[in-house]
Amino acid sequence: MDGTRRSDIKIGTTVMIVQKQDQRSGKLTEGVVKRILTNSPEHHHGIKVMLESGIVGRVKEIR
Repeated sequence: MDGTRRSDIKIGTTVMIVQKQDQRSGKLTEGVVKRILTNSPEHHHGIKVMLESGIVGRVKEIR
């Protein structure tokens, strides 16, 4: 799954996100979802989440 639908992402899910500063390079960071920050049901760039490590980014892949 690609992470554009909020309903696919649950707290505790392992995901791959892209951080703001890594958008050009496409570097992904793996982590576990702590909070879902996007309120809308879908977002074409990916749902914004906060990982348990405190890192914020948009979900590109759901593990």
